[in-house]
Amino acid sequence: MPLPSADAWLNRYAVLSQQLSDSDLRVPLGTEQRGQPLPAPQWVDTSDSAAQELGWPSDWWQQWPEALEVFTGNAVWPGMRPMSTVYSGHQFGVWAGQLGDGRALLLGEVDTPAGPREVQLKGAGMTPYSRRGDGRAVLRSSIREFLCSEAMHALGIPTSRALCLTASPHPVYRETPETAAVVTRVAPSFIRFGHFEHFAHSGQPGHHQALAALVDFVVNHHLPQFADLPRAADQPAERAVALLQHAALTTADLMAQWQGVGFCHGVMNTDNMSILGLTIDYGPYGFLDGFDPDHICNHSDHSGRYRWRQQPDVGFWNVGALAQALAALVPDAAEKGSDGQERILEALKAYEARYAEQMTARWRAKLGLQGAQQPQDVGLIQDWLALMARQRADFSITFRRLGAWRADLPAEAPENAPVRDLFVDRAAFDAWADRYGQRLSLEGAPGDADAQAARRARMDAVNPWMVLRNHLAESAIQAAQAGDFSEVRRLHRALTQPFTEQPGNARDADFPPDWANAIEVSCSS
Repeated sequence: MPLPSADAWLNRYAVLSQQLSDSDLRVPLGTEQRGQPLPAPQWVDTSDSAAQELGWPSDWWQQWPEALEVFTGNAVWPGMRPMSTVYSGHQFGVWAGQLGDGRALLLGEVDTPAGPREVQLKGAGMTPYSRRGDGRAVLRSSIREFLCSEAMHALGIPTSRALCLTASPHPVYRETPETAAVVTRVAPSFIRFGHFEHFAHSGQPGHHQALAALVDFVVNHHLPQFADLPRAADQPAERAVALLQHAALTTADLMAQWQGVGFCHGVMNTDNMSILGLTIDYGPYGFLDGFDPDHICNHSDHSGRYRWRQQPDVGFWNVGALAQALAALVPDAAEKGSDGQERILEALKAYEARYAEQMTARWRAKLGLQGAQQPQDVGLIQDWLALMARQRADFSITFRRLGAWRADLPAEAPENAPVRDLFVDRAAFDAWADRYGQRLSLEGAPGDADAQAARRARMDAVNPWMVLRNHLAESAIQAAQAGDFSEVRRLHRALTQPFTEQPGNARDADFPPDWANAIEVSCSS
C-alpha cells in the first residue's frame, strides 16, 4: 500500500492558524515546528485497531519507509505540517494562564469514513509551550497511555486512540533517570476547553475574533448538526450556546461511563477536557480495586480534588469554566436575568439532568435490570454501592460475579459463594441480595434458566472481565524498562477483549497482589 499522499495530511488547524496569523488579527493558534530527533528508536507496540480506524493496513509500520523515524519525531512525510497549539486553563481549580502543547506535535489529519482523525505525537521534544519542561515523555508513562487508550476504546468509552509507541535509549530526567518514548495519539480533535479559555480570557487584541473563529472551526469541522446556525463570526451567540450544550451533554455522558467502570482520570484540569467529550491525556489514572468512593489515584492530588466520587462534580465545574469562556460571545451573558445569561444557564442545566439519567441507566444495566425503571431501583443501587464501599469489595470482580447470582437458590448455596464470599458481613449482603432477588422476580421467574442466562449475558456485556489495573501496567513497564516489550504486547492484546473471559490470561482478571498497594502514580511523566 502506498504512503498516504501529501494531501492526506492536510492540517486544517494549522491552516486556520496561518489564516488568523496572516490576517489583521495576527493571532496564531500555535507554532509550526518539527520534532527534536531521538537516537536509536525502536518499536514497542502498534495498534491494529487504531490503524484500521485510519484506513491503514495492520502492517503499515513495516510497509512504509521511515515510519519508525516519522512516529518518533525524527522525520516527516510529504504534506505533514507539525505544530504545537496554544491553550490556557484551570489546573486543580486555579487559573494557570497560558499552557499549550508542551510536548505534543499535531502532524496533521487523515480523512476516514468515520470523519477526520488528527494524528499527534506526544514526547517529541520541546515546544514554545514547554515552560520549564523538556518536551519528552518517559517510557513508563508512555506505556500507560498507550495501553489505557486502547483499553478504554475496547470498553466502549470515547477516547483518543494510540496508534503506536516507540522507545529510545535517550536519557530523560524525572525523579530518577529514565529513557524516552513517543506515543502517537489519534482523535477526531485534540481541541480542549482550555483552547477556548485562552482566547476568552487573555484580553489581547484580536482574541475575541479568534475565539469566534475557533467556535466556527469546531462546528464546521466536527459538528455538522449545527452547521446551519449563523457563523460565530457574524452572530456569535447561536453557535457558542450550541457548542456549550453539546460539550455539557457529551461530558456528562463521559463522566457516567468513567464511573460505571471505576475509572479515575487523576488530572481533570480544564486543559485536559476534550471539547468533543473524549477521554484524553492519560497521566496518573487508575481503575478501582477495592471499592473506595474517595479513592485518589493521583499521588500529586494532595487535596483529593479529583477523587473518584467527585469526578462528575468536577466535570460540571469544568463545563462551567467553558461556559465562562464562551459567554464572551453571548451578548448580555454577564447581566443577571438577561436572555444571554438564561441561555448559558440552560445549557449548563443540561449537564446535571443528562448525568443523572445516564448514571442511573448504567447502574441498572450493571445490575442486570431492564424494562421500565421501578420505584425501588435507585435505593437498590445506592445500597449496593454503600455495601460494596463498607466491605471494600473489589469493584470489577464483584460486579462481574454478580451476574452469576442465583436468586432462586438460598444465599448460602454453593452456586452463590463466588459473590457472597466477597463480603465479610454476610448478613448485610444476604439482606441486600434478598431485595435484589425480589426485584429480579418482577422480570421473570427466578428459576427460569433462559431468563438467568439472558441476564448474565446482559451483565457480562457491561461488567468487564478485566480492566487495566495498576499492577498489570507496572509489570509490563518493569519488563519494558529491562528491554523486553513482550508483556506490553501481550497485555495490549488481552485488553482488546475486556468483556470476554480469557482462560489463558486468567491472572489479568484476578485480585491485585499485596504489592500493588505501594504503587504510586503522579503527574511526573
